[in-house]
Amino acid sequence: MFSFLTRKLLYGVLVLGGVVVIVFFLFQGFGDPARLVLGQTGDSATMHNIRKELALDQPKWKQFVLYLNDVSPLAIHSKEEIKAKQLKGIFIGGDTKFAIKIPYLRRSYQTKKEVSDVLMEALPGTIILAFAAMLIATILGILLGVLAAVKQNTWMDTGSVFASVLGISTPSFFMGIILAYVFGFALNHYTGLHMTGSLYDVDPFGGKELQLKNLILPAITLGIRPLAIITQLTRSAMLDVLGQDYIRTAYAKGLSSRVVIFRHALRNALNPVITAITGWFAELLAGAFFVEYIFGWNGIGKVTVDALEKLDFPVVMGSVLVTATFFILVNILADVLYGVVDPRVRVQ
Repeated sequence: MFSFLTRKLLYGVLVLGGVVVIVFFLFQGFGDPARLVLGQTGDSATMHNIRKELALDQPKWKQFVLYLNDVSPLAIHSKEEIKAKQLKGIFIGGDTKFAIKIPYLRRSYQTKKEVSDVLMEALPGTIILAFAAMLIATILGILLGVLAAVKQNTWMDTGSVFASVLGISTPSFFMGIILAYVFGFALNHYTGLHMTGSLYDVDPFGGKELQLKNLILPAITLGIRPLAIITQLTRSAMLDVLGQDYIRTAYAKGLSSRVVIFRHALRNALNPVITAITGWFAELLAGAFFVEYIFGWNGIGKVTVDALEKLDFPVVMGSVLVTATFFILVNILADVLYGVVDPRVRVQ
């Protein structure tokens, strides 16, 4: 298991390295960062100082090396850099130190705050929204998939398949607009839901009030597509498993249908379902950009869209790196879960 995890982590590091290269060369060439920091009123001397501070006066390859040094957890920094950038970690050496540190994602052009702080403030909202959406999708998707497989070729099966196809075909941002209008505006008097809102309402005095009802519509919107896919995968896997010899043997032993279906059949049908759950969870954690934006939900997706509108590229670049990290970690978790759920994978 240790060698397996080590190999997976090494692959993950290589993927992150590729993402860093793409992110840097994709966004670093847009606009003049010094002008984006100062606005239109900066004088030439200040502009020169900002370009020097951001290393924009250096060749492109050196700018990339400096950026890689900033975002890498293993790096080399001077005493001045550590103090100026307020780096956090373990530093070994004299004037030039070897660092084991929290990656430095630089500072926002607009707010001057560290990008890591901006993203960490938005991360809890995205995690809560993703958990809620995947909880809805997983529970309903597995139950509907099992029901469709057990009641094959009945109206229940046909209805589940039709609903799942409809859910897959409908874009999340479109469903978000429809649900927000119908339940958050037209039927607001009956539902008590709002078109927009985040997890907390903040009053003028800085107080916070928990608003769980604001979670309902975005969670349902995000959960529709993974729900449809989980339903179809569960149905397909269950139909395959229910035709196996050991299932007929279990019935022949006199076991109840509930025991056979949920204890024997479902467990062996869960591998493709776990792939779908973990994959979608990683995507939702990365930020459901348009859904968060539509519902005004304070998460990584909304923060990234706002940053794109303002050309705040350090925030966008940091968001992409955090997104890639989540995908890698969740995919490793999925591989571990395979072994927990299916002993055959663990033996291999």
